[in-house]
Amino acid sequence: MSALFSPFDLRGVHLPNRIVVSPMCQYSATDGLANDWHMIHIGTMALSGAGMLFIEATAVEPAGRITPGCLGLWDDATEAALKPILAAVRRYSNIPVTLQLSHAGRKASSQVPWDGGQFIPKADGGWETCGPSAVPQKDGEEAPIALDRAGMDRVRDAFVATATRALRLGVDALEIHGAHGYLIHQFLSPISNKRTDEYGGSLENRLRYPLEIFDAVRAVTPADMPLGIKVSATDWVEGGWDLEQTIQFAKALGSRQVDWIDVSSGGISPLQKIPVGPGYQVPFAEAIRAATGLKTASVGLITDARQAEAIVAGGKADLVALARGMLYDPRWPWHAAAELGGTVEAPRPYWRAPPHEHKDLFGATAYGAR
Repeated sequence: MSALFSPFDLRGVHLPNRIVVSPMCQYSATDGLANDWHMIHIGTMALSGAGMLFIEATAVEPAGRITPGCLGLWDDATEAALKPILAAVRRYSNIPVTLQLSHAGRKASSQVPWDGGQFIPKADGGWETCGPSAVPQKDGEEAPIALDRAGMDRVRDAFVATATRALRLGVDALEIHGAHGYLIHQFLSPISNKRTDEYGGSLENRLRYPLEIFDAVRAVTPADMPLGIKVSATDWVEGGWDLEQTIQFAKALGSRQVDWIDVSSGGISPLQKIPVGPGYQVPFAEAIRAATGLKTASVGLITDARQAEAIVAGGKADLVALARGMLYDPRWPWHAAAELGGTVEAPRPYWRAPPHEHKDLFGATAYGAR
């Protein structure tokens, strides 16, 4: 039996296989509102045959958007915009859906990637950003406002409010975005966190606010609903956040019943030097899993079915998350199942799709419907 196509449970949520559609920013919302593009994109991913679908990083407040085009879930209007999209997914797919809660911190107020992705000053239509300290992402950019206690409480409560809205929408799981140089990662990394109070300096202090946010979200999440977190295992910068600190963070999260650690890297500084290559982040997921016993997901240049199979079969990660690979081939799980001898779920209108040599791809019942 293929390890990649073996089932997996996260609390009360059953995954038919170990393939995850990673959250992928689409930069296509207007004032945080989901629209027809999200219906098409999320709908396509929902029919991919993956074991779980993550909705893109979803801002918990307007100032927490990475770009003006980023998705949000902070008021009745943004909630209403997502409702029909999730309803359509439920009508035609059994895929579990996870929503990723995000705040960009000092990396907010940026152009969309196809317009350069650079910081937008307030004078040019941008907005005031915030962070643990008044340290900009790049030299020459406007410095963020260093969050005081009231600001930290506001952001923490915004995470909770967005989680509550996501629950009303009927998602199956939640993930907190603590990676890629965004706000939670900014508190973790000594590169961006220069505070001298109880939230800066030592590792224990830098963990404090991210754990406060996790605890607050966990408190409103039902007992049978999984809650995970995405982390950057290293900053790829000397003197920054690294794997050993990530393991200590993961252990603290484990004591709080985190359900998985989604392991990525980088994003905190333009000085990062990343040795990009196939599966280059897999060793981080493997190390965290070995040191903590926690479930992990690995992401980053995983493109080949047998590569993904080896990751799961070798105990390097419990889940394999695909992002760009899934955009390039929205039927990646179908093709991987055909290669590895697995089966996937598909809607009835697609049951006639597999070629004869893969006639049992959707199960014998589906083929018999021909």
